[in-house]
Amino acid sequence: MGVPKMGRHIYAFFTFGRHARGMSFAASPARDESGLVIRGAAVSLAAALASAWLAPSLFWLLLGGAVTAGIALLALRHTQAFCVGWLVVTGCSLEMAVSDFIGITAFQPTIAAVKAIGISLAICSALRWGPRPDPLNPAWGFCAIAVFGTAHGLHRDLGATDSLRSLAGSLAPFTFFFCRTPPAWSAAIIRATAWAPMIAVAGGGVLAAAGIRPLFVEGGGLRLAGLGHPAFLAEVCLAALYACLITIFRDGRRGDLALLLANGLILLLTGARAPLAYGAAVTALSLVFVRSAAFPARPRVLLVLAAGLAVVLLSAAMLLFDRELTSVRLFHLLAEDAANLSGRDLLWPVFEQAAAESPWFGWGIGAGNVILPSDSRLATTLHTWAAHNEYLRLQVEGGYVGLGLLVTLFPVWIWRRTAPLRDSDRLVMRFVFVALACHAFTDNVLISTPACVLFTFAAAVFASRPSSLPGARPMA
Repeated sequence: MGVPKMGRHIYAFFTFGRHARGMSFAASPARDESGLVIRGAAVSLAAALASAWLAPSLFWLLLGGAVTAGIALLALRHTQAFCVGWLVVTGCSLEMAVSDFIGITAFQPTIAAVKAIGISLAICSALRWGPRPDPLNPAWGFCAIAVFGTAHGLHRDLGATDSLRSLAGSLAPFTFFFCRTPPAWSAAIIRATAWAPMIAVAGGGVLAAAGIRPLFVEGGGLRLAGLGHPAFLAEVCLAALYACLITIFRDGRRGDLALLLANGLILLLTGARAPLAYGAAVTALSLVFVRSAAFPARPRVLLVLAAGLAVVLLSAAMLLFDRELTSVRLFHLLAEDAANLSGRDLLWPVFEQAAAESPWFGWGIGAGNVILPSDSRLATTLHTWAAHNEYLRLQVEGGYVGLGLLVTLFPVWIWRRTAPLRDSDRLVMRFVFVALACHAFTDNVLISTPACVLFTFAAAVFASRPSSLPGARPMA
C-alpha cells in the first residue's frame, strides 16, 4: 500500500514494537549527516543571536534549546557510548560530591538530573533500536500505585507535581527494559558496571590527593567513600560483583576474577554490612551451584577456600589488633555493636504510623519523601529522611494493594525474563534478585541512583540473545 518508511517506524513505536523486529533506527555508516547537523546548529545559533537583538529574554532559551538538540542528535548517533558514560557517572554517585561543593540543596536536583538523563537515553535507545513490550515489568505496578493513590487522595504534604516527579524517579531504573538493545550494548553495559567502583575510587583518590575531598570519611569508623557516599558506593559494588560473576562464568577470564576480588575489597572498605553480606552470599552461592565450562570447579573451590581462610585470618586479626582494626567501621561495628541498625529502629515507627493511617491504598507515590520532614530533629540527626525499608516505603505510598501488586510482579517478572538465558546467567540473576528482596528490608534499593546501575545492568543481561549464548534455553 506504499506506507512511507517513517510512517512504519512511528507505527511500530506506538504499537510497542509489534512490527519493529528487524527495523533499525541506527544511522547508516555510509551516510554522513554531519553537514545536516552543522546546518541545523547554524540556524539555531542564528535564531538565538537574532533574539538577542529582537527579544533578549528569549536568547538563553533558544540557545539552550539549540545545545539540547545538538546533544540529542549526538546521543541518537552514539547511543551506546552515551549510555556507558551515563552509567559510569551514575555509579560514581556524584550527587554527594556536588552537595559537598554547592550545598545540600543540590542533592535532590542532581539525582533528578541523573535519572532524567537515563530516561532520555532509554528513549533514544528505543528510537534507534526499537521498543519492546514488557507487560510484567514492575514499572506498571508503580504506575498503578500512582493512579489509585491519586484517586484515593495524596498525603497532605505531597503535591501533585511532586508525586508525578517521584513517579518518574521510580520508573527511571526500569526504562531500558523497554528497549531492543543490541548485544554490543549489553556487553558494554556489563563491562562498565564491573569497572564503575574502580573508577569512583580512582576519581576520589585524585580529589583526595588534590586536597579537595577526602577519600575516606568518618562514620563510626573510617569508610571508603570514593566520589560519593560509602553506602552508595557499596550498592554500586554489589552490581559490579554481579557483573563480574556474569562475565567469569561466560568467559572464564582471569582479569574478571581479579576485578571481582578488587570490587570485593572496595565493598569491605565501605563498611556497609548488609551489602557485604548479600554480595558474599550471592558470590558464594554462584561459585558452589553455577556450572560453567569456562570456569570449572577446581579454581572455584580454591577461591571458596581462600575466602574462608581470609575470614579466619580477619577474625584472628580482630583479636590480636583490636585497637588498630576498630578504626575501620566494619570491624568497629562487628567488635562493639554488631546489632546496631544505624538509626533505622528510630525511623521505622514513624513510617509504620503513617502506613496505619491509610492501610489499603497508601498516600500516593512520593509520600515516602514527606512522612519525615527533612528539617526535623530526627532527620538532621540521622542525616536522612528516607524509610530505609522498601517494603515499608511502598506500604506508605501504595498501601497493602500497591505493596501486594509489586511483591507479585517482581518474582513473576524475574522468573519469566531469566528463563531464556543461558544456565549461568539465569542462576546468577535469580540469586541477585533474591538478595535484593532481602536487602530491601534495610535499604532504599529501588529509589537511589545505584538502583539505576543495578537495573540497567540487569537489562543488559536480560537482553542477551539466547541463540548466541552457549547452553541457553530456546525461547518459549
